[in-house]
Amino acid sequence: MKAWWVRLTVREQSSVLVLAVAVVVWLLWVALWSPMAAKRDRMAEQNSATAETLVRVDALSALVLQAREGNTPVRSGSNLAAVVNQSTARYGLSVSRLQPGARGDLQVRLESARFADLAAWLHQLEMREGLVFVEVAITQAGSAGLVNATVRIGQP
Repeated sequence: MKAWWVRLTVREQSSVLVLAVAVVVWLLWVALWSPMAAKRDRMAEQNSATAETLVRVDALSALVLQAREGNTPVRSGSNLAAVVNQSTARYGLSVSRLQPGARGDLQVRLESARFADLAAWLHQLEMREGLVFVEVAITQAGSAGLVNATVRIGQP
């Protein structure tokens, strides 16, 4: 390699050095900078989506707190399962399990429900129907914006 380098003229050696520097810069770009920039862009998109979700959750929680401060109607002696069936149909939610509890409560399982529809349904049950949520568990479903939820509903 040294013999080859010595045989080159000064101009050729300069050209080889410039080419070597260019190749090193290109390799650094391809190996380091480009993947990091792509990762940064993906993280920025994910951060924006999370921020939008946080804004929606804050708005919904403010509505819930505001509604709790007001008077909520109380249902007396109504059939809890009938109320749940009618209200889920109204919001386009499909019930995968409806199980009555020992204390007069009702456990409802919803799968692949739109989060906005679920939140509106929960709001309607609490504010308009006067029902109480004993337990609510919400997990993310396979697609964006879809959730699985288990809700235990009782009467006040």
